[in-house]
Amino acid sequence: MIHEQIDTIDALMAHYVAGSLPEPARVLVRSHLEMKADNRSLVDSLELLAGEALESAGETAIADRDRQLQAIFSSAAPVAAPQAVRRPDNALFPQALRDFVGFEVEDVPWRKRLPGFKEYSLERDGCEVNLMWIRPGRALPAHTHKGMELILILDGAFNDERGRFGPGDISIADETVDHRPVAEKDRPCIAFAVSDGPVKLTGSLRQMIGDLIG
Repeated sequence: MIHEQIDTIDALMAHYVAGSLPEPARVLVRSHLEMKADNRSLVDSLELLAGEALESAGETAIADRDRQLQAIFSSAAPVAAPQAVRRPDNALFPQALRDFVGFEVEDVPWRKRLPGFKEYSLERDGCEVNLMWIRPGRALPAHTHKGMELILILDGAFNDERGRFGPGDISIADETVDHRPVAEKDRPCIAFAVSDGPVKLTGSLRQMIGDLIG
């Protein structure tokens, strides 16, 4: 996803402010900020620090000035900072996610991957992007990652070895995380995931077979 390791929400927000995240990860963070406005204050502080650092930097000559200016003036207008917004009563997806995928939850062309587990997948900007639907109480097979995975919970919740992840929370996992997410029993868990590498199944053969069967 990026060369530097991201292992905390603060680090993820810093990379968001720096503009170093690929498009799907930016959409995930923007969706998170719509759902959890409290983290907007952290982003505002990081943007303020970045602006102060830029103002205090010494002057540097711009190479190929005319070409650089042409690229700036021809680029798209900056997107307004995400704010907490009231979604329509029948809308589950944050606006940033709806704009990205082009539909709401009731229109997702789900594809069954395992019993009790549905998915919609696409690739964008070098990342695998997935919408996931997990049946209440369903455990996903234990696994680790050969890259980085970001999961934004849209509805419901799952629990794993690290704790509980509910609506608006982001799970950050890489090769150091070996987990077995289990959806809570009261409602399906619906999530938006962005990853840049495949998963590697772990755990005992007996548990793996049981989780795959569901």
